Amino acid sequence: MNIKLTLIATAVALTLSACDDKSVKEIKTDELLKNLDNPEFVIIDGRSDSLYNGFKDGDAKRGGHIKGAVQFSCNWLAHIADDKFEKFAKDKGLTKDKTLVFYDSNSEQLNCLSDKFAEKGYKVRVFKDYLSYANSDNPLEAFPNFEYSVSPEWVNAVIKGEKPESYQNDDFIVFHVGWGPVEKSEEYKQHIPGAFHFNTDWVENDPVWNLSDPKIIEQNLLNAGINKDKTIILYSDNQLAAYRIFWALKWAGVKDVRVLNGNLTTWTKAGFATETAVNTPTPVSQFGAEIPLNPQINISMPQEAIARQKQGLKLISNRAWDEYTGKISGYSYIPGKGEPQGAIWGFAGTDASNMADYYDVDGTLRNPKEIFALWKEQNINQGDPIAFYCGTGWRAGVSWFMTQLAGWDNAYVYDGGWNAWQMDSVFPVQKGAPNNMAKPDSKNDFGQK
Repeated sequence: MNIKLTLIATAVALTLSACDDKSVKEIKTDELLKNLDNPEFVIIDGRSDSLYNGFKDGDAKRGGHIKGAVQFSCNWLAHIADDKFEKFAKDKGLTKDKTLVFYDSNSEQLNCLSDKFAEKGYKVRVFKDYLSYANSDNPLEAFPNFEYSVSPEWVNAVIKGEKPESYQNDDFIVFHVGWGPVEKSEEYKQHIPGAFHFNTDWVENDPVWNLSDPKIIEQNLLNAGINKDKTIILYSDNQLAAYRIFWALKWAGVKDVRVLNGNLTTWTKAGFATETAVNTPTPVSQFGAEIPLNPQINISMPQEAIARQKQGLKLISNRAWDEYTGKISGYSYIPGKGEPQGAIWGFAGTDASNMADYYDVDGTLRNPKEIFALWKEQNINQGDPIAFYCGTGWRAGVSWFMTQLAGWDNAYVYDGGWNAWQMDSVFPVQKGAPNNMAKPDSKNDFGQK
């Protein structure tokens, strides 16, 4: 009898030990491949956005991420309060009933993530052969236009005269984007070495804050040294400004435009220096094409938006929820409250100054796949004709940028936004969430302490 009790006690102890197993086991390529489509496995890429998006990792012959992989960075851990960790992880699809497979070409970063999740009681495996995986014909995924979003390391390499991946030019300009003339720009007082100030007034004007007359924009671009063939690298303290100008330059016809993923803080955290000198660009005489070279990406005013709605266009609001539901206008200079009739909420931020739903906790751009999944719940799908808008256009540039990164067709910016719409009572307005819909969960709890 005592022997039986002993055996039972041992079995129970072993079971409890297995349930509390915090060890991290390695998974090999063959087993990983067998489980790529297994819903009980979640593959997690711990590397930088650039590598996930499509840039090659070190000596890898191909860039991108393992098929179906989600993202989770070691850098995020410092921003996640302990009591919010499980909710934050769950929003990324990481739960304790799944087998989590982490991979990273940096062993320290890999250990950082795998140890943390194992400590929290998750079932953790690690895959250490990513470079070999990428150098074979195993399934990889990448965004078609991954090169639009660049890392501090990429920008620094270009500044140093090197030729990082996807840069085929010999002529580039870095711009610190912000509103107002250089002498009044507080943001530009510290900037990336060699960067010029880009005043957003060069491409837009009040009272609507739509794109200005093409001839005015052309002259301002020429004065800034910009033509269609130079590589233009943009960044801003508030990323909205840089994404707004990305769209404007693409509309104008600049072939190669990049945006630093993040802001100046991202640059300095990567270990790169700044300067305070005021740099003045050398003007050029010819743009090289008639502006706009790509007018089709812009829906300027409400009349055109309404006409396109009748043809199936979906207007996507990137305004804060209280703006979308008509509680506030969001702007001191915009009196009207509400939204264009038929507008679909496409997630946004806490107010008119930000797009918090679209960023990770470290201030870099959120994985577009996560945003696309949110859109799908709002019946916003790849292939649909969609036009993003906000109050005056800045926030819409972030969502439009994501569609371009992913190679979506039929995506536009409705430039006039709510500002132009509310200026004339003839345009139909909706107030309140359609069908009394509750605010959708952005699944992006920053979890900050």
